Amino acid sequence: MILGGFMNKYVIATSSTADLPAEYLKEHNIPFISYTYTIDDKVYIDDCTEESRNFLMTSMRAGKQPNTSQITEYAYYEFLKELLEAGNDVLFVDMTRALSASINNAERAIQTLSEEYPDHKISLLDSYCVTGGLALFLKQLVKRHEEGWDYDQVVEWGNEHKLEYIHRFMVEDLQWLRRGGRLSNASALLGTILSIKPLIYIPDSGKLVSFKQVRGRKKALRSLIESCAEDMADYTKDEEIAIIHADAYDDAVAFRNDLIETYPQFKDTKISIMQLGPVIGSHVGPDFMAITYHGKHRLNIEK
Repeated sequence: MILGGFMNKYVIATSSTADLPAEYLKEHNIPFISYTYTIDDKVYIDDCTEESRNFLMTSMRAGKQPNTSQITEYAYYEFLKELLEAGNDVLFVDMTRALSASINNAERAIQTLSEEYPDHKISLLDSYCVTGGLALFLKQLVKRHEEGWDYDQVVEWGNEHKLEYIHRFMVEDLQWLRRGGRLSNASALLGTILSIKPLIYIPDSGKLVSFKQVRGRKKALRSLIESCAEDMADYTKDEEIAIIHADAYDDAVAFRNDLIETYPQFKDTKISIMQLGPVIGSHVGPDFMAITYHGKHRLNIEK
């Protein structure tokens, strides 16, 4: 999707995996390229609208198994070429390489375009983030762009701070991890019987790592909040926390209230509630919950 009306000499572009609302992307002139997913052999586009995300979760609750697809090198090439043709330098910010090979296609497309447009700057910034973490990181890049920072300053800031964005997830139904090939049948069955909820973290590698397993949804969500104390930075009022849910808005509101009760310093902090998009949503299923925020540093919990 291409948005017009750019007034600055460079643009910051991204993919739909940032899970930012289409309205925000349009308001801030952020071009994005969409991932697609397939249900019953029909292809659907992640257009970053609430309707498309609701459709995905409704389908999954009905037992449908979506499959996501990589964005091709050609699709990246055409998307980015249009921005260059409009006279812009381009900074493309995407989800962590560890969770999608699509970024390799973006890298190849950018290499080709950098040779074809030697008078323009075009670069790829691997955020080592996904969903709400990518959203918060991207917002900080856009904020600096709108404040008048030049291209190189924004790129330098991004590379310096990208590993400070923390991701903590809770998966409700292990069967979705099994269907997506990320968990064995036996482990999924045992976990379901015992009502085990894995808590997941993204360390510096950008991979998903289980750091704790808790029995019961209520205890798991509480444990997710308590674990934030390990790496949460001293927040200022102009920073933001994002809560991401998969068709569980009421739980997300309750989660936000519990977060503020636990950490009263966040009473005046902007805490956004976002709907999870198809790329992660297809693998974790409905009732997933996550919190992303700016931290001091990511924990060393590689496995």
